[in-house]
Amino acid sequence: MCFFFYVLDVILPPLSVYFQTGLSTTLLLNLLLTLLGWVPGIIHALMVTGELC
Repeated sequence: MCFFFYVLDVILPPLSVYFQTGLSTTLLLNLLLTLLGWVPGIIHALMVTGELC
């Protein structure tokens, strides 16, 4: 199951974080980072996935 999240981290970081944490401040932070630049959003999503998998 973690493989699915890692793939989703690269394609759509906010969606991956949403599936893992639901509506939370973590999701809002990831949305902001993804809007500011794609790479920071990916890095944050990978960090969230690493903590939860």
